[in-house]
Amino acid sequence: MSQAVKVLQLFKTLHRTRQQVFKNDARALEAARIKINEEFKNNKSETSPKKIEELMKIGSDVELLLRTSVVQGIHTGHNILKLVPRKDLLIENVPYCDTPTQKQ
Repeated sequence: MSQAVKVLQLFKTLHRTRQQVFKNDARALEAARIKINEEFKNNKSETSPKKIEELMKIGSDVELLLRTSVVQGIHTGHNILKLVPRKDLLIENVPYCDTPTQKQ
């Protein structure tokens, strides 16, 4: 697969992730859209394959960070914030056990 196709895939993936992560938040959606487009536009003329790989690694890391670490919050009152986690952020939680078990 050519590098140009990979760059385009990353661009599209970042925008899809942005739409999922900032769903129902017009201000955040617009800010993320502008930032993604700006970063790709600023590096549009890059020709060094090594530098392009570095930039793609940064973009992939950002996408992973957005997808796995960002939780939306909604102001519901004075000093009250309601967290709205996405389903893919909710994982099985193993309860803590005060009494350790003996290994056989």
